[in-house]
Amino acid sequence: MANLGSLESAIMGVLWDAGEPLRVRELLAKLNEDRDLAYTTVQTVAERLVKKGLLARTPYRNAFRYSTVRSRDEHVAQLMLEALAASADRLPVLARFAHAVEEADALALLDELSRRTGQRRSTT
Repeated sequence: MANLGSLESAIMGVLWDAGEPLRVRELLAKLNEDRDLAYTTVQTVAERLVKKGLLARTPYRNAFRYSTVRSRDEHVAQLMLEALAASADRLPVLARFAHAVEEADALALLDELSRRTGQRRSTT
């Protein structure tokens, strides 16, 4: 899953924020609040996202409704996993990540990892 272009990211963001499938016209209205896009441009990019496996398309009257295949959290986690997989030696990447995240995020991650492994973290 490659990085998304700016319009692809904007479409994904609108759909994640909407929380429901939208038609191209509805996407266009939201996107054009701060820009001026053509209907066909949004339709073409939405179709590209379908082909990339990021959006699903379902028939609705004489149009289609588009919805995200994954939640925003699932998408970001997948990007992180793909970035990690790009390294032959993951430990230095994980160590650098652990040192770079804010302390609150590191503690939240530690809690999640503890739950996954069935271990409890000491709070001292």
